Amino acid sequence: MTWFYLSIAILCEVIATSSLKLSDGFTRLWPSLITVLGYGVAFYLLAVSMRTLPTGIIYAIWSGTGVVLIGLVGWLFMGQKLDLPAMLGMGLIIAGVLVINLFSGTVSH
Repeated sequence: MTWFYLSIAILCEVIATSSLKLSDGFTRLWPSLITVLGYGVAFYLLAVSMRTLPTGIIYAIWSGTGVVLIGLVGWLFMGQKLDLPAMLGMGLIIAGVLVINLFSGTVSH
């Protein structure tokens, strides 16, 4: 269940961060509420995941995956541009998350 909780935490963080952009500095009610609720659920599930996985590993997966997903959300839904260096950087982040998950002895599956 740890990996499920971490996945939902990442998804909630991505939704919260996207809503933060849409909240216009917390001046719009619904995006602001989604932001607060999303971060609350995300951090709770992150904390639950940290009961069984090492903090450094779980945070690397959380932050790396979140960066890539937020970049994709911005590109697909908010009209933000991704140039070649941004895409290459995201590719390296994905590679790093895969290396941690596939080869690190500190990650228990």
